Amino acid sequence: MDREDQRRYFVVGSVFMEIVTPLFKQKLVNDYTTKGFGSIQAFINSQTVIHILFHLRHRNTHCCKDKVHCYNSPALPLNYSQWDLLYTENPGPGPHNCHCKFTANQIKLDDLDITLASLILLNCCNLGLQEENVVRKLRHYKNDYLSHNTKGQITETEYNTLWTDLESFILQLDPSKEDDLIRIEKRPLDQPLCDKYLTCLLDLHKKLDEMDTKLDHQTELLQEIHDVLRNQTTKNESLFIRGLSSLLKLFRSKQQDNLLPAQPKLGQSLFTLYHHTDLTSKVGNGSIVTDIVMMDDGRLVMCFPWKKRLLICNTDGSQEDSIHVQDEPCDVTAVNNSTVAVTVGQSECIEMFDINNKLKLKSISVPGMRGSGITTINNKLVVRVDQTLLIIDHQTGEVIQRIQTDRHPCRLYGSVDRIFYINNYNNYNNKLYWYSYTDDRHHTLTLPSPPYRMTTLQDGSLYLVCEDRSVKHVSSDGKQYKQVKTLQFTSLCGGIQYNLTQRKLVTKHKKHVTVYNEI
Repeated sequence: MDREDQRRYFVVGSVFMEIVTPLFKQKLVNDYTTKGFGSIQAFINSQTVIHILFHLRHRNTHCCKDKVHCYNSPALPLNYSQWDLLYTENPGPGPHNCHCKFTANQIKLDDLDITLASLILLNCCNLGLQEENVVRKLRHYKNDYLSHNTKGQITETEYNTLWTDLESFILQLDPSKEDDLIRIEKRPLDQPLCDKYLTCLLDLHKKLDEMDTKLDHQTELLQEIHDVLRNQTTKNESLFIRGLSSLLKLFRSKQQDNLLPAQPKLGQSLFTLYHHTDLTSKVGNGSIVTDIVMMDDGRLVMCFPWKKRLLICNTDGSQEDSIHVQDEPCDVTAVNNSTVAVTVGQSECIEMFDINNKLKLKSISVPGMRGSGITTINNKLVVRVDQTLLIIDHQTGEVIQRIQTDRHPCRLYGSVDRIFYINNYNNYNNKLYWYSYTDDRHHTLTLPSPPYRMTTLQDGSLYLVCEDRSVKHVSSDGKQYKQVKTLQFTSLCGGIQYNLTQRKLVTKHKKHVTVYNEI
């Protein structure tokens, strides 16, 4: 092992353990004290925070006390160990199982590692735009260079660019940390401390918890690694490398034995026809359904521009209802189980509607936004102004992030950590674009026909409707695709959306809506 490469890992690890983690915790303290809480336990025991974190761990659940703000997270970033650290279930009467049954444990700030502290910061605290961007980037850098780094080494080439970025990020959060950075950068390798930091920073807790639910039994080696990680001992690095290697071999062998389900192949049949609805008589002459969204309870909400209304119905077209809209509704996205956000005509506002009570809730002014589409990501709204994607808090109306592109994004679609879009400047081209929070970059996939609408499936792959009316199945990494030939009414596809809760796919074309069940 190159000792200098190991020292560079130790230096970067020291920065995250000794500077970044305390900074994140101090940000937490500043936030919850501003809100009137005396401790981290009191803060995470508040109904608002429990509700947010509950939905980051549990899927397909509606809460009895706050259904309006329930949402179904495509990803579950809060793992089992983190949830069990924070909360204890208090069994009570009633058949429901939601956040009301949980109470915060007696935890202290020191119980939170950097991953959990950043997760709470990003989801439960009021951060400024710059602060939120820095916290996200530091979180990603920890994962890229430390948590997934089983070698415990960083090369000189990686280090030179990494250190410059770390300095910039940290000093944006706290300019007083410059002397600490200089001190740590000159630090010689301390092998026992390096081994301890390696133990703390390797992201194995989550992987082991996931494997616990998939493997029928655990070997003695798995238990040994569990014990080492739980107790955060300082055994030497060889144990971690040997143990991790053996663990991965075991996991792969189980996959080969077909104990874990195989991922579907691109283009294979995934859906079967459930119901097809012709809306010609309801849409009116010369008009079309411009957009459609399936709610988690299975209801469909459609935009009827010429009628100036939103149509609400079941997946089979029954039990129709509608909401009047003052202008022509163009695009719609679900915010939670009962709320949708709509773009209207050439207005520079987002209109929010309660589809249960058929009420308009509010208008959010977005200067410069006109007819560019709308989507959600991580319970936030996404729209476009010129060449910029705006991330908007729908509760406050505040723009919390601006993502610059070199395109004019259109047909937006948010999924977990990516925002997909196409370019609508002058003429559509044959490219699908997306911004990834994971690496803070924009990516491109070239297709044989201009893309039109897209949706992600359960495994992170995409169904993409193209201008030639074909449907392409794109791999989750965005590098490969195959045409889908098994969807009935494929020639009718204009819009498309998959709902994870319902396990259904809905497509629309002009005045026709088709719903498919997942096989």
